[in-house]
Amino acid sequence: MRRLFRLLFLVSAAFVLPTLAAIPGEALVKVTLIKSAGILDVRAGKILLGRGVLVENDRIKEIGPLSDLEGRLKEGTTVIDLGRAILLPGLIDCHAHLLAAMQGRMGPGENIIATITLMSPAKRALQGAANARDALEAGFTTVRNVGHSGIDGDAALREAVNAGWVPGPRILAATRKITPPGGQGVPMAEAVAGTIITQEYLPINGAEEARRAVREALYAGADVIKVVMDDGPRVLTAEEVKAIVTEAHRSRVKVAAHATTRIGIQAAVDAGVDSVEHGDEASDESLKAMHDKGIFLVPTDWTAEAFLGYVKASLVFTEAELKEWDRWMDKWIATSTDRLRRARKLGVKIAAGSDMWVQYPEKNRGEATRLMFDALQKEGMPPLEILRAATVNAAELLGWQDRVGALEAGKLADLIAVEGNPLQDLTSLNRVLFVMKGGEVVLGKPVLRVFR
Repeated sequence: MRRLFRLLFLVSAAFVLPTLAAIPGEALVKVTLIKSAGILDVRAGKILLGRGVLVENDRIKEIGPLSDLEGRLKEGTTVIDLGRAILLPGLIDCHAHLLAAMQGRMGPGENIIATITLMSPAKRALQGAANARDALEAGFTTVRNVGHSGIDGDAALREAVNAGWVPGPRILAATRKITPPGGQGVPMAEAVAGTIITQEYLPINGAEEARRAVREALYAGADVIKVVMDDGPRVLTAEEVKAIVTEAHRSRVKVAAHATTRIGIQAAVDAGVDSVEHGDEASDESLKAMHDKGIFLVPTDWTAEAFLGYVKASLVFTEAELKEWDRWMDKWIATSTDRLRRARKLGVKIAAGSDMWVQYPEKNRGEATRLMFDALQKEGMPPLEILRAATVNAAELLGWQDRVGALEAGKLADLIAVEGNPLQDLTSLNRVLFVMKGGEVVLGKPVLRVFR
C-alpha cells in the first residue's frame, strides 16, 4: 500500500510541479493605477489634488503624486481614469439588516411574524443577496449586519460573498439577536410564541443563559454580538448584560446593544458594551460615561420626510391620523436631534448606521440606506463629521481600522468615486460613479488602458 501511495505522489508531482514552475512570480501580481480629480483624506478633512492610488492585488500599495506614480509604472499595469470624479473610502453601514425587507402595510411586529412564518430560509437568503448587491453598488463596501436574519442567515450570506458566489459588501454578522424573554417586538400568544421566536432570536433569562446565548451565537459564526436591552417593560438586568459582554470580550468579539430607554442605555453602558444602537433617551450621564469608556453611539436616525415617504406609500391616512402622526414625528425628531447634539458636545464617538430593514418605495436597498446621511445633516452634523462616521469611525467600531475606512497604503482597496465634492455637498454620495472592492471594479465604466 505504501508503494502505491508513493507512486501516486510521484505521478501527481510530475504534472503539478512543472505547472507551478512555469508560473512566474510577477504574473500573480495585478497592479492598477487609479486617477481622478482628487482624493478625499477623511482624517485631514481635505481633498488632495494631483494624487494617484496604486493598487496591488486587493490592497492599496501607494498613494502619491500622480506624475511620480506614472513615471514608475511597470508594463502590464492597468490605468483607470475617473476624470473629474472625487475618490473616497468605501462607505460603512454599522447597522444593517440585509435579510429583512418589511412592508409598510403592517407594523414592525406583524412584519417580523409574517417574515418568519411566510418566507422560507431560501427565499430570505435570496432577498439578502439582492440587498447586498444593491448596498455594494451604492458605495457601501462594508456592513455590520445586526439581526433580523432568521437562523444565522447573515453568516451564510457573508460566506457566500466571501466565496464569490454573490456580489456584496464585506459583512460582519451578528446571527440571532440576544433578547429578553419574548424576543423583540413580536406580540404573540404565549402558546405559539416559543417556536416562532427562536427562529429569529436567542431569548435569555439569567446570567447563565446569557453566557450560553453568546456561545451559541459564536458557534453559529457571529462576528459581533447583538443584544436587545429593552423591549417595552422587559429590560435585561445588569448581571445579564455583564455576562454577555464578558463572554463576548473573552473571545475578542464586540457587543452592539439595542437600547432606547434610559434604564436600558445605562445598563448597557455600565456593562461596557462597544456600541449603543439608537440611544433615544440617553442622559448626559450615560453619554459622558460612553465618552469616557470609548463606547460608540450609532444613531440610526431618519428624517420626517423619509419616514412619511415610506408609510404614506403603503397606507391611507385619515386627517386625524395624519395629525397624530405629525405630532409623534415632531417629538421623535426633536428627541433624536437633541440626543445627537448632546453626544457630539460631550465628544462621544459616532458611527453611521442606517437601520434600513424595510422595502422602501421606489428605492433599492443601497439607495434607501443613504437616507441616513440626510437625517444626520438635518440634525446638525457637518458633512466631514458624517463622512468620518461612515468611514474611519465606523472602521474603528468594527475593529477593522487596519483594513478599511481610509485610503491609505496597506489597507484593502475598497474605494468609491462620486460626482462632486462631498465636503461641500453631501448629496454627492447619491451620485456614486465607481465602486472598487478589494481591487476589483464592481460598478462603473471608467476609461481603461494598459501601460506598455
